Amino acid sequence: MPVPSLSLGDVLVRVEAAGVNPTDWKSRATGGRGFWRDPAILGFDIAGVVEEVADGSNLLSRGDRVFGMPRFPLPAEGYAQYAAAPARQLARMPAGLTFSEAASLPLAGLTALQALEEAGKLMPGQSVLVCAAGGGVGRLAVQIAVALGAVVTACARAERLGDAARAGASVVEAADDGTPASPSRHDVVIDPFGGERTEALLDWCAPGGILVSLIPRTDPAVQDAASTRGIVLRRVVVEPSGAGLERIAEWIEMGHLWPHVALTLPLADAAQAHRAGERGGLDGKIVLQPWHRSRGRIAEGMAS
Repeated sequence: MPVPSLSLGDVLVRVEAAGVNPTDWKSRATGGRGFWRDPAILGFDIAGVVEEVADGSNLLSRGDRVFGMPRFPLPAEGYAQYAAAPARQLARMPAGLTFSEAASLPLAGLTALQALEEAGKLMPGQSVLVCAAGGGVGRLAVQIAVALGAVVTACARAERLGDAARAGASVVEAADDGTPASPSRHDVVIDPFGGERTEALLDWCAPGGILVSLIPRTDPAVQDAASTRGIVLRRVVVEPSGAGLERIAEWIEMGHLWPHVALTLPLADAAQAHRAGERGGLDGKIVLQPWHRSRGRIAEGMAS
């Protein structure tokens, strides 16, 4: 494939690591939901080094180590050696982080931040329930909620609750299905499930509280049930945000957030990465490394 050309405001990133997310294999299985070009290059999360800066763009410089999920819901086309990205949708990597760790953060981290702060309107001192707290978004949602000054209840399978406790969750509850056993009322509830389980989670939301769904579609009947109880039901669709990534980087440098990578593979094994993700059971993110087997200069503007 040709090395991507730059538009105004873009930078060219030499991709050192590309995060693998559930939306990757779900999009692959559905043909990309109309967002892909042909031929398609998958991958929403990237981390790498700025190699070229478009004329007139002054936010980043050549040699900067950056991470982000540019252009979402269009693919960042991160499963490649090079990606073109709007500079304002990237951020400089936190000090001390590896490329693989940085590539595991953008989509999950921004989803968690925007669900809590923008959709959930979470304020210091409020209580928040994070279901499936051992998953990619849930793990970071617990850490971000604590950093925002909330009182956090985390619910996940027992073996996944260690990070939540270390992050400062006030209550950790073990449950095979990711939801707590006995209802307690919270100002904000983060719902990663959708469907019937969204309606069930209304029991954990205080009147006047906000239930935030991470699932694109919500049953109108569930919306009606929420309204009847005086609960606000919102959903969040993550958006690229360089400013949000900068906040995530600051929290990482302060020790409030930490990434969790379970599996790192070369780009040639992308199919294996998708199979591993679809099987589930990994405690952490999957990351691809495009340069793992073939470091060196590309010839005459062409990349494999």
